[in-house]
Amino acid sequence: MTTKMNKFDTLLIANRGEIACRVMRTARRMGLKTVAVYSDADANARHVREADEAVRLGPASARESYLNVDAVIEAAKRTGSGAIHPGYGFLSENGAFVKALDQAGITFVGPPSSAIAAMGDKSSAKARMHNAGVPLVPGYHGDEQGDDLLRAEADKIGYPVMLKASAGGGGKGMRVVESGDAFQAALDGCRRESKAAFGDDRMLIEKYLVQPRHVEVQVFCDSHGNGVYLFERDCSVQRRHQKVLEEAPAPGMTPELRREMGEAAVRAAQEIHYVGAGTVEFLLDVDGSFFFMEMNTRLQVEHPVTEMITGQDLVEWQLRVAMGEPLPLNQEELTITGHSFEARLYAEDPEQDFLPATGTLERFALDLAGAGLASDQVRLDSGVESGDVVSMHYDPMLAKLIVHGIDRDAALATLNRALAALDVQGVVTNRAFLQRLATHPGFKNLDLDTRFIERNEATLFAPKAYRLEEYASAALIGLGQLARECESDSPWDRHDGFRLNAPHTIRIALCDPARVQDVDSDAVVVVEGTRESDADPWNLTLHGGNVEGATLTARLQQLDGDAVAVTLNGHRRRLQARRDGHVVVLSDPAGETRLFWRRIDAIDHGHHEAESTLTAPMHGTVVTLLVAPEQRVEKGMPLMVMEAMKMEHTMTAPADGFVEVFHFAAGDTVGQGDVLLDFAADA
Repeated sequence: MTTKMNKFDTLLIANRGEIACRVMRTARRMGLKTVAVYSDADANARHVREADEAVRLGPASARESYLNVDAVIEAAKRTGSGAIHPGYGFLSENGAFVKALDQAGITFVGPPSSAIAAMGDKSSAKARMHNAGVPLVPGYHGDEQGDDLLRAEADKIGYPVMLKASAGGGGKGMRVVESGDAFQAALDGCRRESKAAFGDDRMLIEKYLVQPRHVEVQVFCDSHGNGVYLFERDCSVQRRHQKVLEEAPAPGMTPELRREMGEAAVRAAQEIHYVGAGTVEFLLDVDGSFFFMEMNTRLQVEHPVTEMITGQDLVEWQLRVAMGEPLPLNQEELTITGHSFEARLYAEDPEQDFLPATGTLERFALDLAGAGLASDQVRLDSGVESGDVVSMHYDPMLAKLIVHGIDRDAALATLNRALAALDVQGVVTNRAFLQRLATHPGFKNLDLDTRFIERNEATLFAPKAYRLEEYASAALIGLGQLARECESDSPWDRHDGFRLNAPHTIRIALCDPARVQDVDSDAVVVVEGTRESDADPWNLTLHGGNVEGATLTARLQQLDGDAVAVTLNGHRRRLQARRDGHVVVLSDPAGETRLFWRRIDAIDHGHHEAESTLTAPMHGTVVTLLVAPEQRVEKGMPLMVMEAMKMEHTMTAPADGFVEVFHFAAGDTVGQGDVLLDFAADA
């Protein structure tokens, strides 16, 4: 096979966020000039700041900017870009975009449009995989799409089944259907979500394996007929079919199973004449059998864990293959070294059903030195910096934290330390939830499947059981806040204790932030802090809960950034400590602690009452109203559906009663905190 060389010296990255920054990093190292594109919402984004050149595409809406094929191609022509790297998402798997680039004489850093088309339609992809001898999950992948036919096929396969958007990916347009009674409602929701995300509401149905692992194989092919697999990744820890934690290699893989899956993945790629980086995703059952799920015809979000264990730069491989070069290595030259994890940091609130969050990042930093970690152990792929604004318009992922260790246990320990050293302020994130996942006994002991989070919800979201040391440490931070309120000179500048121009005895109440108005006195711990002079340690006495009458001698020392040293009865511990209003946030490799603190005479023990209004928890768009005004509803009944950051969120009734009036209609855009409806609760 002969292949022309497509050398280029300027690369346009048709994406945003962390993947745009990550591609630029390799491109610059290879001596290429980099061009960014941006929407109005991203005019001052990090990827724009770091590029050699940047071109505006259009308004904030992705459809009018990052998905605008004509605007992206015009930006490439305007800047003399010989190639375009699509990243992932947006136009990365758009065959029409690839054809348009071919016509414009611009190199696409990815597979040919024919390969994208072959795998983009999941139904036809199943047929191609059958031809290639790749194992398939039982299911329906036909063109007939009538509701009754789909229901009949689901009944034939047997419940539970998985409904999936034929043209989709990334967890959009997917539902698990447990019974025939629930089928129609799930189908309607999948069609609606798929139509909005992909402009296509065709569905396929697959048998839902009850306890499978999600194992995917990284493949690479060049235009000279060569194909290799760069081993596998386990992506079983998912939420709503979106990956949260990934690791490589997959735990428990035998050499025989690894080779069998890898060779099947290469066969899948070569069946469609693939070129470039791709990922073949499999479901691995408990008996060791595996089934083709889909192929992602692009670079994956989790590609860094493969880079960590192989020592290869997959973006460099992409660029060299796009230039017409052969693969840098053959299969026998590829090896696995150590173990790697990736944790996806999202702007979302796990305590509020993972609702997307927006705002300004007041601080975004990773204190590797303070955590005792080396740069070759930890990598942070980020699209944001301190001061950046997180908007409602795009995917809520802020960064990826990637770690490497000599084995799985060492890598997991490093992940926990690195998560504790990650300091994010100003926007709610899932960082603490990631720590709970990474420290969960089930995860450590390889009790893995795609329902891991669902199965362990009770422990992952269990009420926090606070320890004496946590109450005392939070109290010291609270005392420091009071000292700052009393003095013009910051006590954080002192390393020998706080100066407190206030009464010698200060009483602080501490409780779980979720129980601030709880009347149960066991939920509140009162800390009395006294000392004779500024240079003396604090003498703390704790009252309430399981710490009644405990006494401690305590000192607090400010270290670099938000790191502090807390010494309790001579035992010194290093923590990351910050204050979010009246909430003290402490983090270390064991996890995160959040405690609400206030002067004891400021505690409000009033009861919660059912809200008379329902406010928007995030910026978004109203999708549909599910009830009519004056219609009787029960507590927890769905009232309306909102869409934000490509996902649907259902608002439910706060109590038994009825909706008096909706303030927005389907299609309206709402802001965080907007009153969505007036609700009348039963007396």
